This record gives sequence, C-alpha cells and structure tokens, in this order.
Amino acid sequence: MLTGTCLCGAVSWTFDGDPGDATACNCTACRRYAPLWIYDWVDERITVTGETRAYVRPREDAALGFHFCPTCGCVTHWKGLKPDPDGRTRIAVNVRLSEPDTVAHLPIRHFDGLDTFEDLPMDGRTVHDMWY
Repeated sequence: MLTGTCLCGAVSWTFDGDPGDATACNCTACRRYAPLWIYDWVDERITVTGETRAYVRPREDAALGFHFCPTCGCVTHWKGLKPDPDGRTRIAVNVRLSEPDTVAHLPIRHFDGLDTFEDLPMDGRTVHDMWY
C-alpha cells in the first residue's frame, strides 16, 4: 500500500498494490505542477480522502481535472471528466506526496503530453533520481 498526503494533511490518498512505475509528463500543466503520477481507476486501487478543488482547463477538449488541496495548494491527483467506454473513470495520484523511501525505487516513465501524446524511451531513472 502506497500513501500520500498534502502538506497540511487535509487531503490524502492510498494506492493498493504495485503501480509499476511513475510518470513524468511534459504537458503545459505538468511542467508547472511538477507531479509524478501513478495511475488506476476511480474506486479501484486508488482512494482519495479530504476536500479538494479542481482546475479544468477552459477548452472544449478538456479531459481531466487537476485536484488540489484548497488549504495548502498541493496538487494531489487528476481525475477524468467522463468515463471511458468501459464505464471506468481514470485517476492518477501525485507520488511526490509520498514519503520518499516508499516510492524511491519506482522507475520513471516519460510521457510526451505536449507534442506526440506517446511514451518516451525509459532512461533508467527512478523517483529517487527526480528528487536528488
């Protein structure tokens, strides 16, 4: 079980199981927020507790809301705005809100969310490398 909490402790999340890796994205939002995401589906392996506010880009094609703690401002997770065709809604939590030693081993997957919307080659870095 992985866990994370915002700076003030009002919002927390749990991830039940092994996420495999964490994603560093270069889209316009992620470049500014600097999260490392681990993914699943709403009400499956991820649980978020506490009140959040969401920012949704003011675009017709907006697909997700970035959630943050209204008290301390930490970006805690994103959540899809509508279910996928299979009825499940995608969610990702920010692994930077975890204690470093619990997630340091996770490999980093780089995702080009700016141009190609594709995974980039793995380079051997881990969450530990992104922090130090």
